[in-house]
Amino acid sequence: MRILTQRVQHASVSIQGTLHGAIGHGLLVFVGIEEADTSEDVAWLTGKLIKLRIFADDQGVMNRSVEQVGGEILIVSQFTLHAMTRRGNRPSYIRAARPEHAIPLYEAFVASVEQALGRHVPTGVFGADMQVELLNDGPVTLWIDSQNRE
Repeated sequence: MRILTQRVQHASVSIQGTLHGAIGHGLLVFVGIEEADTSEDVAWLTGKLIKLRIFADDQGVMNRSVEQVGGEILIVSQFTLHAMTRRGNRPSYIRAARPEHAIPLYEAFVASVEQALGRHVPTGVFGADMQVELLNDGPVTLWIDSQNRE
């Protein structure tokens, strides 16, 4: 699983012009799932996401997590995080998991983050054509891959 996490002042996701989910200060998280991913990846990424110290403390140092600052999280599925661009100019998405594998893991990730955060987490809709708006704060943008735990 891969997540692209952005610290935001606010973010929202709309589908066909209708607002589907929105947050204030917190994290916008794009999630990509590949065939090799399992529930172990869900658990590892949840722990990493909730504990990431990327919010400022009283001295202005990035030393607090989203849970410590009372921030919100918006999760949006994005299969293009597994794009391969080595050949030609048209990305290949063969590494992205098929829906029958990806949807249960996506839903498990959302549920796991909700449980860890202790509150509802708004989302997009898996496979939908979505419009995402955000105000990146910092900017702070992190790429985390459970298959390459750096």
